[in-house]
Amino acid sequence: MYTASDTGSSRRDLAYLTLKQRLLGGDFAPGARLGEERLAAELGVSRTPVREALGRLYSEGLVERLPDGGFGPTLINLHLIRELYEIRFALERFALRRADAAGLPTHDEDLVQALKVDWDDMDAPTHDDEVDGNFVLLDEDFHVRLAAAAGNDSLVEQLHKVNERIRIVRMQDFLTAERVELTIVQHQAVLDAFLDADVALAEERLIGHFAESLAVVEQRAAVTIARMLDRRSR
Repeated sequence: MYTASDTGSSRRDLAYLTLKQRLLGGDFAPGARLGEERLAAELGVSRTPVREALGRLYSEGLVERLPDGGFGPTLINLHLIRELYEIRFALERFALRRADAAGLPTHDEDLVQALKVDWDDMDAPTHDDEVDGNFVLLDEDFHVRLAAAAGNDSLVEQLHKVNERIRIVRMQDFLTAERVELTIVQHQAVLDAFLDADVALAEERLIGHFAESLAVVEQRAAVTIARMLDRRSR
């Protein structure tokens, strides 16, 4: 429990990270009110850090506003998520293969090279407790920048919108050091193939990366949903 000597920032981080972990794990029943006073007592902080944490979690889509006020956990719609994943796959594969009227690639190679440098310099965590909860944003940035290199701004805009809607479940993909490390390696492999002008291999690796990520997300999200529904039935 935090003491009076702890900073406000540390209390905010405690409330945010703990609630985020519990929401991703399905610790709250659908429709349950996430009362500030009760949560503050459980976490050993005042209501202000809890209120700020709930605001952040709402912006991330992990909680939703209840009809009579306050916040409750968001229940994932797996069918909708799969449909949105399919749209994301289609957008990124088109961007990867985009060419001009003469059939030549439209990509800005300098942008792809810069992306490669960033991911080559990225350090993978060695333990699960070192995993950054915001790695999902770095992953989104990779896919958006790769698509942006193709030169179709409207496509990138649509990809941003899809990413925002599926972020709630894509967080489930980056809970372990193993998954983060593998994602870094797979991103590097896609870029290596693309920069070697082997678009077919880059696409093959991207498809494999997508499929594996979706399988992990669906499995973990299904467990989370089951736990939430079990808590509602108690």
